[in-house]
Amino acid sequence: MTAPFTHGPLRVWSLPTGPIQENAVLIAGEQEQGFLIDPGDDAGRIAALVAGSGVTVTGILLTHAHFDHIGAVQPLREQLGVPVWLHPADRDLYALGAQSAARWNLPFTQPAPPDHDIAGGQTFTAGDLTLTARHLPGHAPGHVVFVAPGVVIAGDTLFQGGIGRTDLPGGNHPQLLAGIRAQLLTLPDDTAVYPGHGPRTSVGHERRSNPFL
Repeated sequence: MTAPFTHGPLRVWSLPTGPIQENAVLIAGEQEQGFLIDPGDDAGRIAALVAGSGVTVTGILLTHAHFDHIGAVQPLREQLGVPVWLHPADRDLYALGAQSAARWNLPFTQPAPPDHDIAGGQTFTAGDLTLTARHLPGHAPGHVVFVAPGVVIAGDTLFQGGIGRTDLPGGNHPQLLAGIRAQLLTLPDDTAVYPGHGPRTSVGHERRSNPFL
């Protein structure tokens, strides 16, 4: 089983899924309650991770709605019996998931619509865990990141040595850079960054060495 990273009372699991190796993230506090973020593919592997972790998942949160981040939403929302949250500006992308995956000749299960909208500044609580959503468009119009003490689940905004693509529909390069500076680089340097692809990094490391910033 994938071992969690620990950040004070928080535990974070990051599991690469599918042919695009999108990172599904499970985050929980000491009371063993938490959230599943961006279940992109490999629903069985993600379900096994959740079961092995002992965490009770109270909701599925989506950073954005590109198909590689939502491919396992439907089977997992049904198996876990939890609602799905997405920023409303990404609902159109969400609805195009199967069409987008088809362009890459990849199998895809189109999920039913999200249950709830996410707003910038909204908080999500599960036991002693609280996440705060920050709206950070540029890679996708409704992209959000989720911040907890010492941790940010960054989706496809900031990577180790890179940033999210802005050449896809709804992308905006200056907007993404401005959002990273305002919403991520203002966090403490030791904040761990869990991106949507690739290894984790930290705010300080990217501030000092990311060639895009």
